[in-house]
Amino acid sequence: MIKIEEFHHNFMQDIFATADSRSLFYKDSFFETVSDELISTGEIPDNLTSAYYQYLKGRSPMEAHGFAYDDEREILYVITSAFFQEDMAIETLSSKIIEQKLKRARNFIIKSASNLYLDLEETSDEFVMSYFIFDKLQNKKISRIKVILLSDGRISRSYKPIILDNINDISFEAIIVDIEYLYNNYNAQNADSTFTVDVQLPCLPVQTGTEKYQSFLTYITGDQVFNIYDRYGKRLLEQNIRTFLQFKGGVNKGIRNTIDGAPYMFFAYNNGITATASAVEVNERNEIIRIHNLQIVNGGQTTSAIYAAKKNYKADISDVVVQMKLSVVNEATEHLDFVSKVAEYANTQNKVNKSDFFSNSPFHKDFKLYSKSTWTPSQTQERHRWFYERVRGEYLNEQAYMSKTEKRKFELSFPRSKKVEKTFLARSEMAWLQKPDIVSKGGQSSFAAFAEHINNELEKNQLSITEKYFKDAISRIIIFKSLEQIVSNASWYHGGFRANIVAYTVSYFSHYIDEVKKHFDFNAIWEVQSIPDDLYSQFLVLCEQVFNIITNPPMGHGNPSQWSKKRHCWEQIRDSNLQFDIPLKYLIDKQTHSYILREERNQKKMDKSIEAQTLVVSIDYSSWKKVYEYYCVPENRGSISTISFNILGNMAKGKIPVPSYKQAEFLYDAYNQALEEGLVL
Repeated sequence: MIKIEEFHHNFMQDIFATADSRSLFYKDSFFETVSDELISTGEIPDNLTSAYYQYLKGRSPMEAHGFAYDDEREILYVITSAFFQEDMAIETLSSKIIEQKLKRARNFIIKSASNLYLDLEETSDEFVMSYFIFDKLQNKKISRIKVILLSDGRISRSYKPIILDNINDISFEAIIVDIEYLYNNYNAQNADSTFTVDVQLPCLPVQTGTEKYQSFLTYITGDQVFNIYDRYGKRLLEQNIRTFLQFKGGVNKGIRNTIDGAPYMFFAYNNGITATASAVEVNERNEIIRIHNLQIVNGGQTTSAIYAAKKNYKADISDVVVQMKLSVVNEATEHLDFVSKVAEYANTQNKVNKSDFFSNSPFHKDFKLYSKSTWTPSQTQERHRWFYERVRGEYLNEQAYMSKTEKRKFELSFPRSKKVEKTFLARSEMAWLQKPDIVSKGGQSSFAAFAEHINNELEKNQLSITEKYFKDAISRIIIFKSLEQIVSNASWYHGGFRANIVAYTVSYFSHYIDEVKKHFDFNAIWEVQSIPDDLYSQFLVLCEQVFNIITNPPMGHGNPSQWSKKRHCWEQIRDSNLQFDIPLKYLIDKQTHSYILREERNQKKMDKSIEAQTLVVSIDYSSWKKVYEYYCVPENRGSISTISFNILGNMAKGKIPVPSYKQAEFLYDAYNQALEEGLVL
């Protein structure tokens, strides 16, 4: 395991590399990186809005760098930061700095409650932040306030928690996210006890027949569900599953009706909760007293409905009892996959889209393989590869056990500037798919929409994610990052809404190419790993026109940030006759494009056949026999074709010494499908 000093150095190098490649200020790169981390772990909602405000004059200086809001629990989050920008040594985050930052954030909230927004520019993000706070407080829609201080320093060992007075009788909580907090998150890898839930639940241990996991049957009361969810919120809900926010649909109405009319029947009527954990502690009375890293993988709507019934409708939930199945995997390397699999198989009560299980998608495997095997073109001997980071921290994980020489070679091969996070890829792709309003809502919204798109593509044709797709997607990222630099350096740009301008420019560019019935030749970007000068100048012209529309929203549509999140904004820009010229050499006709795609898919099909045959011949006879017996069970038989079943039977009986390419493909698919459906070999 790496030490915190090495983690800090790598973390800061990532911040600097991201900032340099995207023309961000270091402080903005830091804020965005840490915020994404907190959103992914469920610490803050995914509707976070960056809004830098600072007023340090007078006796009540104010400062806030962003805000978010949990609609269900009515929690306001105000984010501030103390960024030291030092990569060699970890700075100390002193009690004085912490107190100063928290008081400034508190002053901002108090002043916002007293019409601060009237003194701010109406089109600015700080206006939106201040007015939002004012409006929620006026309408008594804030039950708690959490101020989160982000820092690349480490909390002083002598620090004692600072208690600040409540605001308008609303509890005020301070959370400090320092480098040690981020280091612990990195080490947890979603499997350690990132948080611990204290409970007292009678339980029945279940004999599972394997040492890979433990299982318990238990029950939990409505009040316990309420208190746990009130404390931990969406951190409890497995991140690939949709969260339930309102009473919608027959199932959820039934939950509420049962709570209102016959709470004592809840146990009988409800399917209960399926949960996982990385560890549990059981006392001598056979009661679970502590659960580490509790994740509700099925029953999120039940949990949320019970919470909402008491919070929003003042229902009495003291007689509500819910059964719970709890599975525990102690092995850190298997925990994440286990949680995702349990979530996928358990969620049958309501339809769950395949995008909700995107972490299990073949897309990740294919895109990752191409990122490892595809070298960028170069006029010199120095060639690089793009690193696809599906899980935050993966870039550092790869180097965890390398020597200094090996690390140096790794970073030369995969430069930090060529590291691609999954959410950034999603933003770039959704912009090209002409969904700039979704991109403007943030990385998590983009990722959810991208997951839906990819799963639909894979359903149509699993050969669609080819090496060409990988190169084109990276080229789109190069365009996206280049546009960020273009906007930042433009004479007409004075700060604000850069992300929106870039997303809408990419979308309009994509729309224009569709309109002229052509395809863009991304190879022109891939070959030079940048935007050529003649195209760069046209993008500059296009960006300015998009900027003028976004920053002048129609009356009643809010400020540019709000306006850009609306589909109507895209429709207005899409239907505008923006002036720019794409040199014809960058466009290819549809016939040529179709030919290139067909050749790529044929190549992938051949590669898949070779991969299938290699795997098939490496699997022993006993495993093929188990797979065959699995499909002999009536309820499993219908999931593969008769041809596949017959070939599998012959393979299990030893009648196919060396399968042909076609036979190998049938066997390969049947084998993987059985494993995905839960067969353990």
